Amino acid sequence: MATILLIGSNATLLEGLAQSLVNAGHRVHHAAIASQGVEIALADRPLLVVVDRRSAESDPDALRVPFASGGAVLLCHADGDAPSALPPALHRLVLADLTLPLERNRLLALVHRVADRARVTGRPSGPRPPGLPEPPAAR
Repeated sequence: MATILLIGSNATLLEGLAQSLVNAGHRVHHAAIASQGVEIALADRPLLVVVDRRSAESDPDALRVPFASGGAVLLCHADGDAPSALPPALHRLVLADLTLPLERNRLLALVHRVADRARVTGRPSGPRPPGLPEPPAAR
C-alpha cells in the first residue's frame, strides 16, 4: 500500500483517479492547491505526488511538494486537454505525464513500480533502528 497525494483543481478527474487508487489498496490524499499539498505531505509523506498539469504550469510550488525517499512526481491531464511541451526542468523532475482516464492502468503500474523501487532502494524516513550509528554530519 502506497500513500499518494493528488494535487489539482480538476475535481472530476482526480476523484475518478482517487477511486481507482483506493480500490487498488492505496491511501490517497487530495489537495486543491499546492500549499495544501505541502501541509499534507509534511504530515504524511506520500510515495507519489500526482499533479494536474494545469496546476503544475500555473503554480510552481505544485512541483515542490516533499515526498518519501524513493518516491516520484507524476503529471496528469484530461483526455481532451492538449498539453504543451514540458519545459526541460519538468522533464528531469517528472517520472511520467499521463493522459487520464486512458492511461489509468499505466498509472497503477507506475505506482507498483515506484513502491517496489522504494522498498528496495529507498531509505526509511522514520526513526533510526537502535544501535545503528548516526551518519556523519554534513560539512
